[in-house]
Amino acid sequence: MNKLTKTILGFLLLTLLFVFSCQKKGEKKDSILEGKATIYVDESVLPIVEDEQAVFEAEYKANLHLVPKSEKEIVNSLLNDTAKIAILTRELSKKEIKAFQSKKRFPKTTPFATDAIAFIRNKMSTDTLIDLKNVIDFIQGKSVSNIQGLVFDNPNSSTTRYMAEKIGLGNFAQKNIFSFKTNEEVIKYVAENNGMIGVIGMNWIYQAPLELQDMVNKINILSVKDVNGTAYFSPTQDNLASGNYSLARHLYIINCQGYSGLGMGFASFLGGERGQRIILKSGLVPEHFPSRKIVIRNSIIKDKN
Repeated sequence: MNKLTKTILGFLLLTLLFVFSCQKKGEKKDSILEGKATIYVDESVLPIVEDEQAVFEAEYKANLHLVPKSEKEIVNSLLNDTAKIAILTRELSKKEIKAFQSKKRFPKTTPFATDAIAFIRNKMSTDTLIDLKNVIDFIQGKSVSNIQGLVFDNPNSSTTRYMAEKIGLGNFAQKNIFSFKTNEEVIKYVAENNGMIGVIGMNWIYQAPLELQDMVNKINILSVKDVNGTAYFSPTQDNLASGNYSLARHLYIINCQGYSGLGMGFASFLGGERGQRIILKSGLVPEHFPSRKIVIRNSIIKDKN
């Protein structure tokens, strides 16, 4: 091979590398604070993520497309590369992490809040208490006087999975246990049917969409006594923070982008000062309580009467 041939081949190689790099750059739709990205969101915590999205997009040149799905659908989408960013109410399992690692993918998980599972009942009922032991008995097929039926959002949801793990049962195929598709459907059903108890994400009560508010006004949030507990606690922010409410769960953002994109930027925002303040105001518990600025005055100015 003569010198001229080598020069031509070298030039062609450099040209191909340049074209390839430009194509790859064109495929990248986002950076940390700019561009577009799709985020799969556990439907049971959609309201708080929508609030965070609104502020994030207002501050940065970012467009986040939220796709609400059940937990099982989201995890499957992550595993088959359909989804790159997701909001879940649990961390990935060891088996799931190994599946990612086998494909040379290394998801980054960031906790950012504490949510809870809440029981709701129609306001026509004066009973605002529920014993978790009674719920377990009902699911196991036993007769419980103050429970006519349980309504879950989705058989593949994080809510159903959480309760199954809490109770130690694999499925809820018993009589008078129903499933819809969304938390919104559960709230509407309970608001219109006295005697039924709904099992939903707490966030849907404290941050219900305006069009759902009339239905929310027709239900009560029940205080829960744990299996080995002696007192009833409602799913308030204080009870979640203190650990008194037994059906609490963490919220996580899972980033599988593999580069410095909006997954990283949004995760930093959620865990940062601004994102944590949004969590605090929502009624959920932030992962890190935001700081408070205290202004100390050297003198007191009296108002003139």
